[in-house]
Parts: sequence; structure tokens; C-alpha cells
Amino acid sequence: MTMTIDRCYCFDKTFAHLKEVAAATGAASVAALQDDVEFGQRCQLCHPYVRRMLRTGEVVFHEIVTDADEPERVQGSSFCVQGSRFEKAER
Repeated sequence: MTMTIDRCYCFDKTFAHLKEVAAATGAASVAALQDDVEFGQRCQLCHPYVRRMLRTGEVVFHEIVTDADEPERVQGSSFCVQGSRFEKAER
């Protein structure tokens, strides 16, 4: 059986939608993205998936991703994928 994780279940926001908002606003962290869209404020299990999404551009996951897999990065030192190029996180 294959699992599919593609959203913040508490707020029913897909990672594809969050990626679009991040691209439009330049948000490069969970906190910055939360300034523009409501998600991840209850159980917070989506946070490592959103961090991976911001880092790689992936929006559908078939494995469990934990905080240990995708730790929070120090602002200004992380990189995110916007299209096919890497950009230094500004927000």
C-alpha cells in the first residue's frame, strides 16, 4: 500500500497551493509562508513536509518526513527551489 501525503490536513491546504504562494511571495520558511496563508498551526506535522517542499519543490510525498529529516534552518542560510534555480532565502 502506497501512502500519499500532499497537504496540511488540519487546514486542508495542499503543498502545491503552498508552493504557489511561496513562489508568488518569496516565502522561504514555514513562518514566512504562514504570514501569507493559514496552515500548520495545529498539529504541525506538515512543517517538515513544507520545509522539504520549499527546499526541493516536491509537493507529493510517499514517505513519512519528520523534523529530524527536515530540521528548521537558520534564516538567511537556507536555500529553496524556485523553478529550476536555487535562491538564497531572504524571508
